[in-house]
Amino acid sequence: MNVGDIAFPNLGIYLKDVPRNFSVFGFEIAFYGVLIGIGVLAGIMMAAHMARVTGQNPEEYWDFAIYAVIFSIIGARIYYVIFAWDFYRDDLLGIFKLRNGGLAIYGGVIAAFITLFAYCRIRKRNPLLMGDTCMPGLILGQAIGRWGNFMNREVFGEYYDGLFSFLEAVRARDISDNIAAHIPQGANYINVHPTFLYESVWNLLVFAVLLCCRKHKRFHGELCLLYFAGYGLGRFFIEGIRT
Repeated sequence: MNVGDIAFPNLGIYLKDVPRNFSVFGFEIAFYGVLIGIGVLAGIMMAAHMARVTGQNPEEYWDFAIYAVIFSIIGARIYYVIFAWDFYRDDLLGIFKLRNGGLAIYGGVIAAFITLFAYCRIRKRNPLLMGDTCMPGLILGQAIGRWGNFMNREVFGEYYDGLFSFLEAVRARDISDNIAAHIPQGANYINVHPTFLYESVWNLLVFAVLLCCRKHKRFHGELCLLYFAGYGLGRFFIEGIRT
């Protein structure tokens, strides 16, 4: 395989020279960032739509989104740095170099909820009602954002040769011993679980469940609980097969 090739051989899908980024006036833009941005925008638009259909003011959710996005990025970076401290301890300025990568979704979600409660306390709003309104948008944004990992050739699982087997060429340091043991002699690619795909599909299923349950919820905060339960259940199993 060429370095940029990606394939799902058992599905008959072969993609040639899939780019990681593109250039605009000499400035390199990563598709990862574009997809994350699309996911964020889709999530905000979904929250505004949910506000409209439930009789709330959608402008308030656009206002909240400004703070949520900023602090979620900060939270995602802090979470990542904490668990990669050995890498940053001798390069503190590297903490601020976000273009080199390094954001963790858990940190972003935690920061978003802290921001939500702070925003609601200041604006005297019900945080559980706003949380329920935001949950479908949050999980939708995560489903879209996961495809940034596809473009980045990352967040894959261990060796796998089943229906959804995923072939790609990656950095040697991303390959586990189990994967290495199954690389054919002379091959420059790995054969693994596409865990980014699993999580994206799972998130869409959780999104559908949240929409179905919205009209039948019995208390404020119910969709928040369903989000945590559904997303957490999926991550529990998917993390088990990731490298």
